[in-house]
Amino acid sequence: MSDLILQMVDISKDFSGVRALDGVSIDVRRGEVHAICGENGAGKSTLMKVLSGVYPTGSFGGSIQFEGEAAEFRSINDSEALGIVIIHQELALSPYLSVAENIFLGNEISTRGVVDWNKTNSEAQALLKRVGLNENPATKVFELGVGKQQLVEIAKALSKRVKLLILDEPTAALNDEDSSHLLDLLDQLRLEGITCIIISHKLKEIRRIADTVTIIRDGKTIETLDAHSGEATEARIIRAMVGRDLNSMFPPREPNIGEEIFRVEAWTVHHPVDTSRVVVDNASFSVRAGEIVGFAGLMGAGRTELAMSIFGRSYGTNISGSAFKNGKEIQLRTVDEAIRNGLAYATEDRKRYGLNLIGDITVNVSAAALARLARFGVVDRFREYKVADSYRHKMNIKASSVTAVTGKLSGGNQQKVVLSKWIFSGPDILILDEPTRGIDVGAKYEIYGIINELAAQGKAVIVISSELPEVIGLSDRIYAISEGRITGEVAREDATQETLMHYMTAGRN
Repeated sequence: MSDLILQMVDISKDFSGVRALDGVSIDVRRGEVHAICGENGAGKSTLMKVLSGVYPTGSFGGSIQFEGEAAEFRSINDSEALGIVIIHQELALSPYLSVAENIFLGNEISTRGVVDWNKTNSEAQALLKRVGLNENPATKVFELGVGKQQLVEIAKALSKRVKLLILDEPTAALNDEDSSHLLDLLDQLRLEGITCIIISHKLKEIRRIADTVTIIRDGKTIETLDAHSGEATEARIIRAMVGRDLNSMFPPREPNIGEEIFRVEAWTVHHPVDTSRVVVDNASFSVRAGEIVGFAGLMGAGRTELAMSIFGRSYGTNISGSAFKNGKEIQLRTVDEAIRNGLAYATEDRKRYGLNLIGDITVNVSAAALARLARFGVVDRFREYKVADSYRHKMNIKASSVTAVTGKLSGGNQQKVVLSKWIFSGPDILILDEPTRGIDVGAKYEIYGIINELAAQGKAVIVISSELPEVIGLSDRIYAISEGRITGEVAREDATQETLMHYMTAGRN
């Protein structure tokens, strides 16, 4: 039997006249972990949807061979029948069904049409043990964290006798511990002879887990690298992904910092359900005109809760403390009041809270400031279109027009739409929560340039990020937060990952 389990040859795919894939070819060896890298919009997910039958035979050009035989898939059921299973970035689990029900959904274990629950639960338990998840199979999925849900998806794939497992950004929403556990599991699956294709932007994880790396750019295969030969360096992968060298991960910037614009004093927030629990504890900080201030903290430290509670009390109960703009106390009791006082908050979850995914770019750009486009209470649609189109050009949003549906844009372009929305609202203070989450290195560089430009315009910018190199590379000053308390303030020239981690793990006295 051939060493190759999969060959995709000269794959092309168009969407409404736009070529998403242009002659992509890829060979995958049996039993390897094969990584596919590329900027957002490069065509990675589209290629995997072609492979898994989401885009059926006849809707694309080129050919697929699986285990030496021509493969033609009319649906995802056809590919799964051969042992090809895809796990999408947005997990496809039913939250109110049990773990066991999710694992065998559509593939129920039954006798004479009646589900055998004893066998269903026992086989689910065996699969959970195989993926290292110590949970009762009767547990409802919504009770599990994202990391455990990801393992349930893999258990579900194993129940289908998977030969080729495709994982699309499997660690994007996971913390370091869950990510490490998932990568260990992929190591174990490789030892069991299961072939894996992984799409990821996290190059350190790619270098840890992958045997082979294929880079796709603008819908074309750029090169395939042997990860064990030493040629798949981060610098080479980045250069192939973006088509240029990134000598620095951050655009050059000369700060021009002015007077204090925004200050928060003794800000305290309680949990919205468990009101006895303090989530943000007596936090005080400030940010000046033209300054980028970073917030660093571990998962659950209270960074997002602090930001959301400031932005019109979008989170929490029993909120106390004071906020000042240009030295005068302001009230931030509602989102509308926060916007009128010059604040903007770009959420970390752009798909759920930041965008109307079924709306076009125009609708999204104008959403936070419709009053600026209205006359006698009626929105001027022509002016709305012109504004959105101007941001499409200024922010380099890759779309044929502003009538493009936002949900169909790549992650980087969606993030540019979010930023456009808030910039159009005319803020003086921008809070950017995980502004580059799930975005590839090329798009990150563009977002960093936008953030720098906002600071250069004299705006006060607050950046919350889980990536310490990002916080250090962007910020003029950095606050560390731990267990709801601000535990340290570090100047740009003194900021190191070790110093910040010391403050981030300080905990309560």
